[in-house]
Amino acid sequence: MIFSNSLIQWYLQNKRDLPWRNTTNPYPIWLSEIMLQQTRVAQGMPYFLSFTTAFPTVFDLAKANEEQVLKLWQGLGYYSRARNLHKTAQHIAFDLSGIFPGNYNDLLKLKGVGEYTAAAIASFSYNEAVPVVDGNVFRVLSRYFDMDTDIAQASAKKEFAALAFELMPKDNPATFNQAIMEFGALQCVPKSPNCGICVFNESCAALQKNKVDQLPVKSKKLKVRSRYFNYLVLEDETGNTIIQKRTDKGIWHNLYEFPLIETEKEEDFDTVDALIQKDFSDRYEILSMLEYNEKSIIHKLSHQHLHIKFWKVSVKGTIENGIDTETLRTYPFPIVIHNFIEKDL
Repeated sequence: MIFSNSLIQWYLQNKRDLPWRNTTNPYPIWLSEIMLQQTRVAQGMPYFLSFTTAFPTVFDLAKANEEQVLKLWQGLGYYSRARNLHKTAQHIAFDLSGIFPGNYNDLLKLKGVGEYTAAAIASFSYNEAVPVVDGNVFRVLSRYFDMDTDIAQASAKKEFAALAFELMPKDNPATFNQAIMEFGALQCVPKSPNCGICVFNESCAALQKNKVDQLPVKSKKLKVRSRYFNYLVLEDETGNTIIQKRTDKGIWHNLYEFPLIETEKEEDFDTVDALIQKDFSDRYEILSMLEYNEKSIIHKLSHQHLHIKFWKVSVKGTIENGIDTETLRTYPFPIVIHNFIEKDL
C-alpha cells in the first residue's frame, strides 16, 4: 500500500499531459497503445495526431484503404502493427457496430492485441483491475523488490503480473497502471537513473544493494542477420520509373520498393552490373548504370541489419506501367526508401 500510494502521488505530480490520457474512449487508447509498442512517446506522438486527424473514429479508419494507412504509418516501423490495426478497425466497425469489447478477455481476441495492450485498454477505458506488464513495469518492480527473475523467460510475465496485481489498488487500477509505466519511462530509466531524487531511494532494494544497473535480468540475446539490398532505380526516356509491392511475408509486407537484387555480401559495381544485365536485359535495353550511394546505407531493424545501395539504371524507350516522380511520392515506402526518394530523386 505504501508503494502504491507513493507511486500514484509521484505520478499525479510528474505525469506528462498526453492526449490519450484525457479520455476513456477505447479508440484513441487502443490507437496509442498499438503505436507505442517498441516506440518512444516522442516518436509516436506525431503519428497519433496524424491518425486521429485523418481517422477521427474507428469507422473512418475501417473505411480507409490499406495503402492510406501504411502511408500515414511510414517511418514508425513494425508495419504488421499497421496492417493489424486496420483489420481490427474493420472488425470493430463492421462486425461489432463500432463498439469495442468491454473487458480484458474479449479484448485479447482482437487481432494485434496482446496481454499488455488488452490490459491497458481494459484498465484505462473500463477501470478493470488487470495489471499491465511491459518493459517499464519489469524494470521498476525488479529493482524495487530486487527480483532476479530472467524476464526473457515466458514464466516471468506471470510472476510480475501477480505482484503488480497484489500492489494495485483495486478501486483505482487505471491510475496505478499509468503511474508504474510513467515511473519507468521518466524516473526508473534503463541506464543511469537519478536515484538521488527518487521517491523510493530509501526503500528500493536494488539501490540499497548497489544492483540498480544489474536489474532487470534479461538473458536472451537477439541474433542479428545482415542482408544486402541493391535497389534498381530504373529511368526511361520520359523520366518514369517502376516500383513493386512487397507481397512476401516478412519485413515491409505490402509496402512498395524499387526492383531489388539481394546479394550474399556487398558487391562491387561490375558484379551488380552483371546481375542487372542477367535479370533485366530481356525486358529493357540498358543504356547506363551508376551508383547513387558509393557507401551502403545501413538500416537497422530489430533482428536484421540491411546494407542498402541504390543504383540508377537508364533504359531505352519507355517503361510499361512506368510512373513519374510525383506519383511515386504518394505510395507507402519503408522509411529508408522514402528518405532516398525525397533526397535524391
